[in-house]
Amino acid sequence: MQKITCRDILEATKGKLISGEADTEVLRVSTDSRKIIDGDLFIPLKGERFDGHDYIPAALEAGARAVLTHKDIGPVYSKCVIRVDNTSTALLDLAGWYRRKFDIPFVGITGSVGKTSTKDMVAGVLSRKFRVLKTEGNFNNEIGLPLTIFNLDSSHQAAVIEMGMSGFGEISRLTAVARPDIAIITNIGVSHIEKLGSRQNILKAKMEILEGLSEKGLVVLNGDDKLLYGLKDLLNFRTVFYGIDECCDYQAYNIHTAGEQGTSFEITVGAEDYKVHVPAPGVHNVYNALAAIAVGLELGLTMNEIIDGIASFAPGNMRMNIINRGDIKIIDDTYNASPQSMEAAITVLKDISAGNRRTVAVLGDMLEMGEWAYDAHYNVGKFAASKKIDYIITVGDNGRVIAKGALESGFDANCAFSFNNNAEVNRFLKDFVKSGDVILVKGSRGMKMEEIIRQLTGGA
Repeated sequence: MQKITCRDILEATKGKLISGEADTEVLRVSTDSRKIIDGDLFIPLKGERFDGHDYIPAALEAGARAVLTHKDIGPVYSKCVIRVDNTSTALLDLAGWYRRKFDIPFVGITGSVGKTSTKDMVAGVLSRKFRVLKTEGNFNNEIGLPLTIFNLDSSHQAAVIEMGMSGFGEISRLTAVARPDIAIITNIGVSHIEKLGSRQNILKAKMEILEGLSEKGLVVLNGDDKLLYGLKDLLNFRTVFYGIDECCDYQAYNIHTAGEQGTSFEITVGAEDYKVHVPAPGVHNVYNALAAIAVGLELGLTMNEIIDGIASFAPGNMRMNIINRGDIKIIDDTYNASPQSMEAAITVLKDISAGNRRTVAVLGDMLEMGEWAYDAHYNVGKFAASKKIDYIITVGDNGRVIAKGALESGFDANCAFSFNNNAEVNRFLKDFVKSGDVILVKGSRGMKMEEIIRQLTGGA
């Protein structure tokens, strides 16, 4: 982060200086009092079960030079205390002010599935030409995105920012901070449909990203998603579509899956044909690569640079990670789950088994499905049966619906097992797993299915 002063903070947040000097320099912004170092600005946030204001004294003692507050506290000797209307809003306002100091291309990414993988692939491509700041981990919300923005410094030449949401208005607030030059929407699924009610409402919420898009900005949309392709010729921005359908501006063809070795496809750009290899299993990664190609070309990279960038891709933690334990392969895809990502993971399980290994799908509940929950889980079971997975092991109440969907689609009743919790699954797997097995573990984040991964990997 570049140095800012308390005067800058006052300007950005419309705050009031309670104590300290306006020319005091701040070197970093933190919302965690446990991680304060000398020179920080501490922004205390109020949550449902905590209030960061309780830790203001500890933050100042640890070396914070300045603190924001929306509660009445007295002046603090030699420290900047700034009163604001709301510290959460002030965090966003300050990040938006700080972002505007940088005249570099920003790429904003949202969507129901594939945001993080697309972000990593786009960043990998752009890093062939630029020094790139990207969202790390799950820092894609109204706390994480501003903190990501504060990591910008004069060395950065581009930024790739992920935007998550669970309801209306969240992406609107995030895009107002990030002000992207390129906006990508990966797809419109049913994640968070319990709160939003319909896929049309999810589309509406994701479209908020365009509110912050620059007038000359580019919109990059998945053309194989019917709701997104329905926007063709309706937006007031330059728009390109990517996908497998012939209607797409960036179309992948001759797709070849090679299991654990990855996926390859061909694409025509201009008058030239190119072969692209993604070093990760799953056709879903073709879509991520196509989005990265669209962004790379928009920002002046050559196709050879783009292909090299895609070849550097590695999935993030708990996202389709393949772990080898002796002769057993474990697919750790426990970060989250939706119907689309469940089907993609089951397809990868089948692809990397090479047809001669036992395939075991350990599947947990998909949360926040609302009234869609039954059909969503039932259809995942049907899909697993259609892929001829050898064994289905489920955990959770809705996991039983997955098993039901498989069984009512002709799946062998002797090969389906349902359990109430992860501990029961772990006890079962202890004697069930055999040499040569390929095991997928996947469920929503709230199911904590990494507990099963730890059991399978010996705590690794």
